[in-house]
Amino acid sequence: MIRRRSTPWIHKWSRPLIGAIAGLGALTTGYIAIEKLTGGSAACVAEAGAKSCNDVLSSPWATIPIFGGSVPLALFGLLAYVSMVILAVAPLAWKPDDKNSLKQLENLSWWLLLVGAIAMSVFSGYLMYVLAFQIQAVCYYCIASALFSVSLLVLTIIGRSWEDIGQIFFTAVIVGMVTLIGTLAIYAGVNPSSVTSDSTPGQSQRINFIPEVKPNPAFGWEITTTSGEAEIELARHLATTDAKEYVAYWCPHCHEQKQLFGKEAYQILEEKKIMVECAADSPKGQPEVCQAAKIEGFPSWIINGQIYSGVQNLEQLAKISGYRGPRNFKYFR
Repeated sequence: MIRRRSTPWIHKWSRPLIGAIAGLGALTTGYIAIEKLTGGSAACVAEAGAKSCNDVLSSPWATIPIFGGSVPLALFGLLAYVSMVILAVAPLAWKPDDKNSLKQLENLSWWLLLVGAIAMSVFSGYLMYVLAFQIQAVCYYCIASALFSVSLLVLTIIGRSWEDIGQIFFTAVIVGMVTLIGTLAIYAGVNPSSVTSDSTPGQSQRINFIPEVKPNPAFGWEITTTSGEAEIELARHLATTDAKEYVAYWCPHCHEQKQLFGKEAYQILEEKKIMVECAADSPKGQPEVCQAAKIEGFPSWIINGQIYSGVQNLEQLAKISGYRGPRNFKYFR
């Protein structure tokens, strides 16, 4: 008697597992996409003064330029994960009478799952590099998405018996190269360097201030960035609210905040007395005001009675202050 070899459990459950993981990825990227499209901020936790997931999601890498505009990267991630869900569950949901048709559907969907998982893993690997070495921040949504992508790739490879292992290797090389080349081409215009002068029109640039001279007690360091329409409108909006920014002239992070606004917009904040100088040795110093407000670090914002410590990207300030104007901000941190 010939005993039939039992099917490994991973082969039985690989498609449901792939569908479940891709579903989690779709929920994650869908949430981020909604927040980006509606001008909101994603829920995240970060230490005071440290870069958070919203710094990442407001960076130039968080959007893809298309036809002169930009589309949130998370939207493409959502479409990718939804496609993986469909490919994973299609043979389970559709049971044609013709066994040959079912076999063809299974083979085609497996191959497309492999191509999709490889492309997503390579793209996620590039984004992890950007996260660690360019933006230098922690984004749990991004890390989760990368883990989902790698998990999908592993399950796709071990989730069935591949007749030709060389097919996997060949497909991985071709798809990986095409994905990496396409990714580098998409982000070729992103300038990760520090900003010390005007930005290129239509292109966000990163602020990373390193002091080279001593600050002037009267105003700190000179603001070298110029404001765009969005920065000026946000400053005018903040002037109509109860917003206050508490700074110290010797604080490099406070200067980073000024650089995000630009010279013209920050002048509005100073004229409207939004900015409060806390250094006692500054001619503008109001240390007693800062003590009364219980300020523990610089810069700190108080908006609608809530304290926000550390440098805030303008996208975040727009969100928490209820700003509804243009958001094509020129700089990010």
